[in-house]
Order: sequence, then C-alpha cells, then structure tokens
Amino acid sequence: MKIQILISKSSWANEYKSYIKFRLKKYTNTIKFFDKHKNLKKNYDINIIFSYFKIIPKKFLSFSKTNLIPHESKLPEGKGMSPLTWQILEKKDKVFFSLIEADPKIDNGVVYFKKKIKIKKDLLFNEIKKIQLIENLKLLEKFIKYYYKNKKIPIGKKQTGKSSLYRKRIPSDSKLDINQSIKSQFNLLRVSDNKNYPAFFKIYKKKYIIKISKK
Repeated sequence: MKIQILISKSSWANEYKSYIKFRLKKYTNTIKFFDKHKNLKKNYDINIIFSYFKIIPKKFLSFSKTNLIPHESKLPEGKGMSPLTWQILEKKDKVFFSLIEADPKIDNGVVYFKKKIKIKKDLLFNEIKKIQLIENLKLLEKFIKYYYKNKKIPIGKKQTGKSSLYRKRIPSDSKLDINQSIKSQFNLLRVSDNKNYPAFFKIYKKKYIIKISKK
C-alpha cells in the first residue's frame, strides 16, 4: 500500500508529520508528504488531504485510488474552511468528525465514517488541534485497516440534507471588541493561534496583541 498526504505549508498540522507517519507506518512502508497538489505522484492507493487549503482539480485526484478528507462537521452542514473553529465560536461543545471522499465540489463526497466528539470548554488552540489530529487519525486508521484487510474501498454514504458553507477565516477574525467582556469573547481567545493569528484589539489608533495560555 502506498499513501501520500497533502498538508499546506501554513497549516498547524505540519508540526505533527512525524506523529502521523508513526501512526500509519504499520500499514505501509511508503508514506510521502506534499504541500502542493501538483507534486502528487501517480499510482498511489490513498491520498490523505489532511489540512490543505486549495481545491484540487480532478486530474490530480485520479493519481490515487481514493482521496480522503477528514472534516469536522455533520455534513452536508458545515462544509468549507475551519469548521471546528466556527462551531466553537457558535458555542457548540459537541462536534461531528467525518471522513469523506474528495470531490471536485467542496466537501461534497460520500461519507465513510463519522463520530461525535465533545470539545471541553476550557481547551485552548493547541489542545483543540491535538484533539482534531487524534480523532481524525482514528477515522483514517479505521479506513486504512479496512482497505488493508479487504483490498478494497469501503462503501460510503451519499450526503443528504440541507447544506451550509463556512468561509475561510482571515486575520481580522481574531479581533476582540474592547467594549465586550473577556468572558463573552473567551471562545474567540481560545481558538486564536498565538503564533500565526493571535487575538488583538485596537485602541487609540494602535493595535495590541493578546496571547492566551494556561497556568
């Protein structure tokens, strides 16, 4: 079995490449990471689109027998970018994690597996991302074990129901309102990436950065 994995250069998931490889190496000796879909190789069994921010043309999806996307929502609700972050901001503490087949349309493919996960209200960005990593890997391993044992792709279920789409988050989405309480904006603080997209506020024509950590 040959596996290739797409992770964008700017993604948080790059810090966990070694761990991802450690979890999957029991199934294969061939695991390749790429940060551009144009670099994908032909004749691979599985392509994992783990945290990739571009739409992949059908041509490149054909390079692998199956193209898997872990996605944190109860599809077809919550398609698009940063679904876990958006749902935390919506004050949801239970979120569906889904494993789907890639499709030319955004997050439109069949669903192979899904599970509901509780996200504790005191977790910060790095803790949330670790849960995201581990739970997505569980779904991926479930798929890979099936493929490894049966030499075929499991049957997925077509998405049904009302569809919704989350937009891509931008740096200004981390802006705090100086007229609102910390408590009312705690979810925004805890999903903010201290390194790349820290929370901030503006006053007296100046911008001030806020970074949050636990003691």
